[in-house]
Amino acid sequence: MKRVVVMLLLWLVYADVYAQADATQLYTRLRGKIDAIKDYVANVDMKIDVAFIRVPKLKGKLYFKAPDKMKLERNGGISILPKNSINMTVNNLLPGAAATVIDMGTEMLGTRKVRVLKVVPDTESDIILSKIWVDEERLLALKTETTTRDNGTIKMELEFGKYEAQSLPDRVTFYLDVKEFKLPKGVTMDYETQPANTKADKPQKGNKKGKIQIRYIDYVVNKGIADNVFADKKK
Repeated sequence: MKRVVVMLLLWLVYADVYAQADATQLYTRLRGKIDAIKDYVANVDMKIDVAFIRVPKLKGKLYFKAPDKMKLERNGGISILPKNSINMTVNNLLPGAAATVIDMGTEMLGTRKVRVLKVVPDTESDIILSKIWVDEERLLALKTETTTRDNGTIKMELEFGKYEAQSLPDRVTFYLDVKEFKLPKGVTMDYETQPANTKADKPQKGNKKGKIQIRYIDYVVNKGIADNVFADKKK
């Protein structure tokens, strides 16, 4: 009987170690696929929905260069997204390859069965913890929940289509805590506060959530982008 118990315990330990190793391999493959994108230029529509302010729908080009350079060139103007604000790519909302991966099992996300991973960076970074819902068959992150030091917890949902082979989404929706989030420079120049003495201008207790939606119309991928494209041009 004791031998059976010992064998059972050893099997459970082995199964747990194997599951964690398998989860680490899955994350390494996912991260590798994402890291294969060195740069892109995409035509985008962006909608920012934040309590107490009105932000016009933005259209333009989004430039990205790994690991963390990004610029939104709006139709009719230029915005630089500063380093201290959210970098709106999956690259920067997931820890790097040096991380501890915990297998949280599987869940249904819509009609798809997905693997849920918790990932903790092994080195100090703005990311404290990420939870990722992974489509193993297509090797895609369909949903993430990232806790950061500077911008609170950011939830992201991704929809894929034409560019899914490169892990590039057609649409991304961010859900964030407006209390913690820093609106990007350039976007803040566009918004208008609600007119004074209106019902909309009155404080809305408890409404501290915000949403950003980005629709990627098309991409030009890995063609090379010069660093000076991202330079902050002083006026």
